[in-house]
Amino acid sequence: MSLKLALEALGFDKCYHMFEVRENPGHAAIWQDVARGKPVDWDRLFEGYQSSVDWPSCTFWREQMAQYPDAHVILSQRDPERWYESIMNTIYPFSQAARQSEDPDVKAQMEMVFEVIWDGTFDGRMEDKDHVIGVYLAHNERVRAEVPAEKLLVFESVQGWGPLCEFLNCPVPDEPYPRVNTTEDFTARANSQE
Repeated sequence: MSLKLALEALGFDKCYHMFEVRENPGHAAIWQDVARGKPVDWDRLFEGYQSSVDWPSCTFWREQMAQYPDAHVILSQRDPERWYESIMNTIYPFSQAARQSEDPDVKAQMEMVFEVIWDGTFDGRMEDKDHVIGVYLAHNERVRAEVPAEKLLVFESVQGWGPLCEFLNCPVPDEPYPRVNTTEDFTARANSQE
């Protein structure tokens, strides 16, 4: 979420994020089509957006690179142990609970989340920490190996504006780099939606 806000502050607005799936009825089904190997009209999916971060988009970085060969790729990295602890305390339990929702839109989104992320990316083995971290690290390595170096920024949000602005050839904003969506932020937002 911090990177989404940073990219929007740099002019790459709007930035597609998992939150956009909620805002766009029908997008959950489109992401399921992508996961099932069906052709997708990327331009239509991303209409009105100039950038994309987070799941479900990051799962299909190769497909997006094929569609947008001039795009820059930002590989967000975090300490794997802290990343795992964070998702197991936030988005994973939230997804499990929301999957039981009576709201058909919420349920459809959660079915996509499980198909694309929890079952599709992590093989339904979220409780297996070593497996999940291994998948995370292998993903990062594939991105570093396959994306041309001049199009890739390996980035940690603690680095702030400097590397991001240099990579995107943007002036550094006169505001602090966004620092949002901590575990506490996520929990408070999730609790307010109940």
